[in-house]
Amino acid sequence: QVQLVESGGGLVQAGGSLRVSCAASRNIVSINAMGWYRQAPGKQRELVALITSGGFTNSADSVKGRFTISRDNAKNMIHLQMNSLKPEDTAVYYCAADRDSSGRWRYWGQGTQVTVSS
Repeated sequence: QVQLVESGGGLVQAGGSLRVSCAASRNIVSINAMGWYRQAPGKQRELVALITSGGFTNSADSVKGRFTISRDNAKNMIHLQMNSLKPEDTAVYYCAADRDSSGRWRYWGQGTQVTVSS
């Protein structure tokens, strides 16, 4: 079992930066992958970025060059640094951990709201 707690959301103006973090309840070294998803009102949840235990990262085309995912194994945390934010980045951001063989994530956080004003 892993509990995930997100933090760092808030209100920011367009063009600004924000960092959201996810703290895991246990050592994340053995977790095969962790990621960030987001869900805007009326839209489906979408993958923003993921990072594997080996450090491989992948991100959605819409955030490439603006968002960076990283992991801190010593603190059992992952972060999402978001720069050049746009109003369309407004969403609830969720942390996810541990993908099964089907690619589904076993654990989810409660989410943190990110609002970008124009």
